[in-house]
Amino acid sequence: MGGFTGLILAMAPIDIQLQDTYYVVAHFHYVLVAGSLFAMFSGYYYWAPKWTGVMYNETHGKVHFWTSVIFFNVAFFPQHFLGLAGMPRRYADYPMQFTDWNMLSTVGAFGFGLSQVYFLLMVVLPMMRGKGEPAPQRPWEGAEGLEWEVPSPAPFHTFETPPKLNVSATKVIG
Repeated sequence: MGGFTGLILAMAPIDIQLQDTYYVVAHFHYVLVAGSLFAMFSGYYYWAPKWTGVMYNETHGKVHFWTSVIFFNVAFFPQHFLGLAGMPRRYADYPMQFTDWNMLSTVGAFGFGLSQVYFLLMVVLPMMRGKGEPAPQRPWEGAEGLEWEVPSPAPFHTFETPPKLNVSATKVIG
């Protein structure tokens, strides 16, 4: 979504009209929040079993994902309409014509924030306390590499002796 709105903002005549409106705010959040925050969540879900030694509750993970995606879109998608209608950025007050979309965006923002509280309370804290079933050495199908050769959680001195690598399987550039 952020890429498509970026294409629209790349057209000079439209960008001049939409500059300093809420359309730019929506575009900015779709690019940065969806592009970075959701990537950090996926990284946590991928690596946390190796860090903590316990698996997270998959149902709680799915609830966090879907509520985050839905409330994120409820928060930021209406801002495209606000920008197209001409609502400027950085104003303390705005005309009443923008109230409905702003109210919907506010509900989405609160829901998105509560989704992150849910993530901390129902996913992160139980894992940090060691509550959950023990994580296997390779919890995921595609878990390949040296980091997955040690038990979960990884011991302090991961390899007491350097591991033997299969040289025939590595590609030599030269």
